[in-house]
Amino acid sequence: MTELTYAQAPHPYTPAVAAGDLVFVSGRLGVDDGVFVEGGVEAETTQALSNAAKELAAFGLDLSHVVKATVFLADIDDLQAANRAYMAAFAEPRPARSCVAVAALPFGGRVEIEVIASPSRQN
Repeated sequence: MTELTYAQAPHPYTPAVAAGDLVFVSGRLGVDDGVFVEGGVEAETTQALSNAAKELAAFGLDLSHVVKATVFLADIDDLQAANRAYMAAFAEPRPARSCVAVAALPFGGRVEIEVIASPSRQN
């Protein structure tokens, strides 16, 4: 089992962990080089997915191995923008997904992504 430590995690705060055949990546915000990307929720969602992909790469996986994604939104009205980025990031058949409206996200983020991936799933 490989675990990324806090110092190795791209952003912002939660390491990725492997358990059996699954890799769990949580806490990915739309942060690049320590700052939120410009361009709104769609750009933040794209960056959050890119950050998740970087962590998956440490396990030899990529977004095609994702079996479940959870999108947390600080404003549910941003769902369409987040959905456009999600649809662009994943090929058919897309992984299972849920969206959750939250009161607030760390560091003032507008979208946060967590994914579960498995080497046995690949598009």
